[in-house]
Amino acid sequence: MLVFVFPGQGSQSPGFLAPWLELPGAADRLRWASAVVGDDLLAHGTVSDAETLRDTAVAQPLIVAAGLLGLRELVASPADLGRTAGAVAGHSVGELTAAAATGALSPEQALVLVRERGRGMAAAAAALPTGMSAVLGGDPEEVAAALARHGLTPANANGGGQVVAAGTLEALAALAAEPPAKARVVPLQVAGAFHTEHMAPAVGTLRALAAGLEPGTASAPIAANADGELVTDGALFLQRLVAQVSRPVRWDLVTETFARLGVSALIEVPPAGTLTNLAKRQLKGVEVLALKTPDDLERARTMIAEHGGATSPAAGPAGAASTPTTTPSTTTPAEAAL
Repeated sequence: MLVFVFPGQGSQSPGFLAPWLELPGAADRLRWASAVVGDDLLAHGTVSDAETLRDTAVAQPLIVAAGLLGLRELVASPADLGRTAGAVAGHSVGELTAAAATGALSPEQALVLVRERGRGMAAAAAALPTGMSAVLGGDPEEVAAALARHGLTPANANGGGQVVAAGTLEALAALAAEPPAKARVVPLQVAGAFHTEHMAPAVGTLRALAAGLEPGTASAPIAANADGELVTDGALFLQRLVAQVSRPVRWDLVTETFARLGVSALIEVPPAGTLTNLAKRQLKGVEVLALKTPDDLERARTMIAEHGGATSPAAGPAGAASTPTTTPSTTTPAEAAL
């Protein structure tokens, strides 16, 4: 079984889209996306510097547009994706890419939502000096205790012995000064404490906007950030996606879902790398590919030919796709994609 994964904020880097825009029609599609979001994604994907790309309102629309641009070179439509992949998942803002890729939302709906998501989260982040730091290594229980002691939230639990702590800059500095035993604390270049209560104002804005949408049915099940549950009902997934803005990302549970499904191959769309690295550590024996430039497309097509076309899990009540039941892991480590 093949799965596609869609990265989150923090995966972007200066100039990462330049080689993709050499493909026929790519620049035209990005101009259309730019018109929808009201920003120059062509410039941001090719010449904007790292500080500009750090802006949440810039990064999030760029990441969604880039993911859809790269995916288009492999699958032509949501229906085509459904015939190719057994499941998909997006990390944080990547859930909007996943929704558009599967047809749960149209590309334009996803781009409008990500525009407002980025603006809302940027505004919420500006209200108080907050940030995020990766905690690498250490005993999970000791790491959790240290975060609680400093009033920090484990905002990203990605597995592999990593957790992202989020909260005020003062609390993050205190954690760095007194890290858990055998752990390193690495500040992340992000503008706020995403996936925490600090983002609550952005949730309300998105919820009001989402109320006017009519989502479709996802062509492939989407493993949700909250718990790894597979969802095909677009309305249900949209509710989850909106709420997720202020809730921790449990990519560790998404990965467990992939393992239970028997995934044999994983392709990460641009800007790729972070989720592929996690998969290498957590999905042993699974073939993985970070789709970084068009030079990677040939291998991606070979992987689709060899692993694609697997039957997707059957959808259960309310659009939740059924999977074999196991006891979820209680570990909560994480990494930097937002």
